[in-house]
Amino acid sequence: MALNIPGLISIILFYILTLAIGIWAGWRTKRLRKDGNQTEVAIVGGRRMNMFLGFFTMTATWVGGGYVNGTAEIIYLPGRGLIWLQAPLGYALGLSLGSLFFVTPMRSKKYLTMMDPFQESYGNIMTGFLFIPALIGDIFWFAAILSSLASAVSVIMDIQNYLSILLSAGIIITYTLFGGLYSVAYTDVIQLLFIILGLCLCVPFAMLNSATQSIFYTATQKVFQTPWIGKMDTQYMGVWLDDMLYISLGSIPWQIYFQRVLSASTTTQAKVTSLLSAVLTMLLAIPSVLVGAVAVSTDWNQTSYGLPTPYERDEAGMILPIVLQHLCPSYASVAGLGAVAAAVMSSADSTLLSSSSLFGYNIYKRIIRKQASEKEVMVIMRLSTVVLGSIGAGMAFLSNSVYDLWFTCGELVYTLVFPQLVCVLFIPRTNTYGSAAAFLLGLVLRLLGGVDSLKVPPVIHYPWCTLIEGVYIQLFPVKTFTMLTTLLTLVVVSYTSEVLFKKSFLPARWDICNIINAKDALPKPSTEVELLQITNRNLHQPNAHD
Repeated sequence: MALNIPGLISIILFYILTLAIGIWAGWRTKRLRKDGNQTEVAIVGGRRMNMFLGFFTMTATWVGGGYVNGTAEIIYLPGRGLIWLQAPLGYALGLSLGSLFFVTPMRSKKYLTMMDPFQESYGNIMTGFLFIPALIGDIFWFAAILSSLASAVSVIMDIQNYLSILLSAGIIITYTLFGGLYSVAYTDVIQLLFIILGLCLCVPFAMLNSATQSIFYTATQKVFQTPWIGKMDTQYMGVWLDDMLYISLGSIPWQIYFQRVLSASTTTQAKVTSLLSAVLTMLLAIPSVLVGAVAVSTDWNQTSYGLPTPYERDEAGMILPIVLQHLCPSYASVAGLGAVAAAVMSSADSTLLSSSSLFGYNIYKRIIRKQASEKEVMVIMRLSTVVLGSIGAGMAFLSNSVYDLWFTCGELVYTLVFPQLVCVLFIPRTNTYGSAAAFLLGLVLRLLGGVDSLKVPPVIHYPWCTLIEGVYIQLFPVKTFTMLTTLLTLVVVSYTSEVLFKKSFLPARWDICNIINAKDALPKPSTEVELLQITNRNLHQPNAHD
């Protein structure tokens, strides 16, 4: 296939436009940095994000390259189909639950990052450990969405994967360095518009192609392969439920979500933005669902792609760009490529900013070098953006299936971080001992349970563990069981340790985490506003001798 010159020109223009907007947004935030805290402006935009910008950036963060490519892939795969497409509904549920339960407690104490409540309640060491799964998740996500762009570019424009990965990573790192959250948010606006317009333009052409049967007929009838509506045997109900809970609850404990929640001007605005994003996130899955359905309904022998089919060539992970290339006119496929590129950038930049924010503020500023200046923290955040972006770009070369890499990236966050977040926000008196015990037990249980997508065999065979084609498959909801075990362990160990020390069953000198003295001490104000409120209460409190 010859180099697609119009496609190359269009993608270069898109990159230039995105970079220009990111740099402009960074320049625009200079005034905010002069007026306020530089770190606060970079991480949460000075807490002045309007609803329009917040809505676009939150939606664009979830609707990434892995989302649009993975959705089409799961619809196309034989034996999967629509019934196994859980991400759109799961993400919508996660955003809704976040709005209803997590927004208010996180904003009430003016936290700067998701790790702040952990640092406040469980200390620096546990915060460091909890940072690790969040970091791994961000890097995997970054790699997955870069890989999705590489597959699209290689199919449509005949460009080597490594070129598109390196170019995209370079552009994303550059504009994220310039302006922090505002650069990410402003570029998200144009990126989300490209996603909507590009994919919606391509879908009608693909559906009306002469090689394609009616997707309404192939939804339930086998023509070229099994119906795209999919089916599910009863033995897989536990797996389906496990995955749905994982996607919905596991999508909450991410810095990229709370970064947008904490940047909103008001709590009400943060809640409404989250709910509206839940609706649009589901709606934006429709074009990819239709593309996957078209792929199932196509006689590939009548197209320029030919036989064997994409599934038989092990190219199901590239089904969206394959449909764009072989079932749409060239100008439509170029528009679709722009949509994929926009989807990649909209999530990739958010991921980089998320990881660099946590490292720069929670790890470097509050653990490694507490006396670091604002300027020094900003330098560290920029350096970590470059380093983490480079690592993620390198891992993108190792990706085989977009959906597997995308789906796997958050398992540790769901099983280890989510229960800790629930405890620190909603269950009083949990402590460092419980956090450490829960983290260790949860990690061991999850690893010993096996990871199918990474071909890691299980050591613990839970109920209904079945040998299928020489591979043990866990039909038990392993991820959710591990998450609940982590949650229960944290609560039980926390309360038990407190009783043991308070009742002097264990000597006070063994209390290395100082939980007893910490419980007896006055709460430390987290903001100047809270400090002023406490001072006013003390000034107006009646004297005990009066």
